[in-house]
Amino acid sequence: MTDSTLLDETHDPRARSWVDSANRDGCDFPIQNLPFAVFRRADSSEAFRCGVAIGDQIVDLAALAPSECDAPAAAGIRAGTQPTLNSLMQLGSGVSGAVRRVLFEGLLEGSVLEQTLRRCLVAQADAEYSLPAQIGDFTDFYTSIYHATAVGRMMRPDNPLLPNYRWVPIGYHGRSSSIGVSGQSFPRPRGQRLPPGALEPEVGPSNRLDYELELGVFVGPGNLRGTSIPMADAESHIFGLCLLNDWSARDLQTWEYQPLGPFLAKNFATTISPWVVTLQALAPFRVPLVRPEGAPAPLPYLDSPWNRSAGAIDIQLEALLLTAAMGERQESPHRLSATSFRHAYWTLAQLIAHHTVNGCDLRAGDLLGTGTQSGPTPAQAGSLLELSAGGSRPIQIGHGESRGFLQDGDTVIFRGWCARPGAARIGFGAAQGRVLPALE
Repeated sequence: MTDSTLLDETHDPRARSWVDSANRDGCDFPIQNLPFAVFRRADSSEAFRCGVAIGDQIVDLAALAPSECDAPAAAGIRAGTQPTLNSLMQLGSGVSGAVRRVLFEGLLEGSVLEQTLRRCLVAQADAEYSLPAQIGDFTDFYTSIYHATAVGRMMRPDNPLLPNYRWVPIGYHGRSSSIGVSGQSFPRPRGQRLPPGALEPEVGPSNRLDYELELGVFVGPGNLRGTSIPMADAESHIFGLCLLNDWSARDLQTWEYQPLGPFLAKNFATTISPWVVTLQALAPFRVPLVRPEGAPAPLPYLDSPWNRSAGAIDIQLEALLLTAAMGERQESPHRLSATSFRHAYWTLAQLIAHHTVNGCDLRAGDLLGTGTQSGPTPAQAGSLLELSAGGSRPIQIGHGESRGFLQDGDTVIFRGWCARPGAARIGFGAAQGRVLPALE
């Protein structure tokens, strides 16, 4: 199901671009997508600036002439000359949507702007990326009831799902300084852990390092401190979505998480994809919010007819593993699991509404994590903690290798996309990160 009022000619699956690579089957970045990132030519001293993906190319917004566009698009293109997307995010979806529409028209087959835009293209293979925004604050939520139940059962067998989960979007404030863009490498974290059967904790490298398959949500226009954002306006405060890996040290987490929640178990690294996909591009993939039978109705400030009918988004997500040995053998990554964001218990609008109900001010460029996305079946688990039953049933990945938790040299790759009959495939690219040995 989709709301036809959200759809326009930019969603037409028959539209084709004069950039040939954008028309190939399986392309993440067709003309119907046009996500934003911050880039420069690799190994150059160029300034980072904003760009838009089309096929295997990038439209360099700093190379465009704003004078050739209408006022909203011109304002967005001028903001795109900056080294982060914050200025464009602050201008709202009306401006970013105008930029998307102008580029859609210029990139169409037969466009009179083809020669102008050809001069603005940079090959993605020749680019390097920075974080899309200067991230002031990072909040990570817990939107998958399936993940919450599975993990809760390991830690609290008699009471896996705490009673507040069905009523309030649970979240914690993370650390923005350790967020990195795809390609991030980081040393295995150290910290306190309590070995099985021990009476006292010890300090050392984590033995139970894990990934968490998530989406990231970039805030667009913020709200004034002391005000709240109602459900009806919540999505207008979202700039777009990316992939997010909230790496987690499970042994540190088990020891430290009570009574105040995660701390050193999660603040050492978070990896996001460089491309931010707008809600406009995702419009064809809106679906009704479906919750498990018996779930209570949300409190009024977290409810709306629109949220019930189309608040969820069917985004396919997968996690892959490339071990050091697989890399040496030049093998393809091993697929660990796949799921969909449509299974989330809380929607994007509900996260925004709840985050601000107490008067908390969000700012352009703030990042929200959805929490680990696990589906209703074991194969849809979004972490090794679930897939390997806490490490007790290691996953076989071939050539005698198995994993209960991540080892040094492991690379985790996330991919995401939307696809359905009658709509163009919309992709997110990849979020990739590698585990290095712990520092002495």
